[in-house]
Formats: sequence, structure tokens, C-alpha cells
Amino acid sequence: MKKSFLLLISFFVVLLVSCEKKNKDERPNVFLITLDGVRWQEVFKGIDTALINSDYSENKKLLNEKFVGNSMEENRTLLMPFFWDTISKKGKVYGNRNKNSKVNLTNKMAFSYPGYNEILTGYADDENINSNDKIYNKNVTILEKANETEAYKGKVAAFCSWDVFPYIINDKRSGIPVNAGFMNATGDLSQKEIFLNEIQQQAPILWESVRFDLFTHHYAKEYVKKKHPKLVFISYGETDDFAHQGRFDNYIKSLNNTDSLIADLWDFVQNDNYYKDNTYFILATDHGRGKGIKEGALWTDHGWGSAEGDDQAWIAILGPHLKEFGEEKNGQFFTSQIAPTIAKILGIEDKDSKMGVPLRL
Repeated sequence: MKKSFLLLISFFVVLLVSCEKKNKDERPNVFLITLDGVRWQEVFKGIDTALINSDYSENKKLLNEKFVGNSMEENRTLLMPFFWDTISKKGKVYGNRNKNSKVNLTNKMAFSYPGYNEILTGYADDENINSNDKIYNKNVTILEKANETEAYKGKVAAFCSWDVFPYIINDKRSGIPVNAGFMNATGDLSQKEIFLNEIQQQAPILWESVRFDLFTHHYAKEYVKKKHPKLVFISYGETDDFAHQGRFDNYIKSLNNTDSLIADLWDFVQNDNYYKDNTYFILATDHGRGKGIKEGALWTDHGWGSAEGDDQAWIAILGPHLKEFGEEKNGQFFTSQIAPTIAKILGIEDKDSKMGVPLRL
């Protein structure tokens, strides 16, 4: 009797494991996450104390208490704890120019539409993309290329704070669902999506074209829970807009909050059987900003060569099967390498000679 009972238990265990494997698509997943206009200086050096004490900050005491420690390493961890406690230790980070690790744009524009085109397509197109106008992108993004494959078709989605992304991704041609700007969730809605739709319409609007990142985050997370897409693009936008307003305090608080949103998403992914141990997070920014508070290099500015350093960026990768960890040193890298890196991870063969070279994983 005891032996029969053990055999029965063993059968159900094998059946359960088999069902889990059937429910889990073993092909890798990628979450591409961008933080608009975040300087490499904040990422790798932490908060700039000169800017805390400048006219750009109205909450000097709060910033000093929360984000200033006893060293540069402590400062950057206080500002971006998930980035430095998890991503840098279990993944790879590029762009610490103090260690001769340089990430640059290949486009000459150094503002958002050209920057995102470069990240998503793997090459610059300065001739045709030289404004932030709502013009449908003629170039094909890695999102669209993945959606054209049998393996990833219908498993690609984008959630963005800036309302220009339907044009950058060309949702009409690509067929990729894009929730951007002040769009509501549509389709068979969960209770949380119904709630998000309601409060998004009631929330204050600071910028006509950019919503608060918390809406982008929770729309994305709820969709991920329901649909389990395999390639997800999430673009947070507040940091750039606060910087343009000259509000260093809000820029810093938004960056710190975005780090916690990404940590929340990673925690969900690592506790979901579909994604666990088979998902990459790739983080990047679309452009840099000026170096400081001196005329000609204002930290608020970027684009058209308006501020020295606005072509300087950074990249981070977290996920399975990485061969190296920590800060990449002594190398020149480009944001044009992100799309081909995604193609490599997903096993998408692409003969587009304009794309950059994949990053070494």
C-alpha cells in the first residue's frame, strides 16, 4: 500500500513538472527598458553635489539626507540601489567613463526620436530622422523584426510614457500593440486596468506629451501578467522632462523611483514560471546631457551639439547565460549595438548591414 502511494505521488509530481514545462516557452525573453535622458554621471557617480547646491534644486536638505553618502560608490547605490546591488553584480554595465568604458550615440542629433530609432533599429538615420515630429518611421525596428518571425509573432508589445512612440515603432505597419502617452488599456480589461484607465484621466498633467511613469509601468506589468509577451519595450520618460524644466531635485527623485519600478518588474519576472531564469533585462538611455552648470554645458540641455556630453550614454544587461559580470572597462560601445544584441539573444537572423555589432554577452 505504501509503495503504491509513493508511486502515485511520483506520477503526479512528474505530471506537474511536465505541465509546467509545457506552459513555459523555453525561447528567451527580453525586456528592453529605457530611461529618457539620464546622464551617465548620475548612474556611475551618484548625485552631483554641485547641482544639489545650485539654483536647480529646491529640496537641498532632502537630497543631501537621502542621496549623499561617504563615497561615490555609496552615492550611486543610494540613488539606484537595484542597479548597483543587483544589475551590476549579476549582470554587465557599460559607460563608466572614469574606467574608460565609453558608450556613445552614432546619430548626430542627440535627442529622443533619433536616439530611440538608433536603439530600436541598430543604426542612425540622420537624413530622415532629425526632429521629434510625429512622423511614421520608415525604418524597421527589432520589435517589428521579431514580430515577423514565427517564434515571436504576437508576443511583442511596447509601453511608453512619451506619445511619439506609436510613430517611432510604426504601430500601423508593424502591428505591434503600443500603449503610449495618455492612451488607456483596451480589450478584455482586468480590474486593475479599469482602475488605471480611470485614474489616468483624473491625474494632473505636467506635460502635454508625456504621462507619469507609474502609469506606463503598471499598464506594462498588468499586460505582462495577462499576456506573457516575450519581447517587451518599456520606456520611462519623466527624467528628461524634469531635467528640461531645470528641476534637478525632481529629476533625481524620478530616477530613484524608476530604479525601484524596474526592481519591482524584475521581482515579478523572477517569480513567474514563464519568465524565471529565461529573461534578459536590457537598460539604456536615448541620449546624454550637458556636464554641469556652466554656460555651454548645462545639464538641462542636449541636442544639436547644444551641450558637451549629450552624445554620451550607458547600457546595462541582466539575465541568464552571461559570461562576464560587473562594470565593463576600457572599451568603446554604441547604442546602435542594442538592437543586434536583442536579435542575437532571440536567435533572429538579420542580414541588415546597417545594424551595429552585438555586445559580447
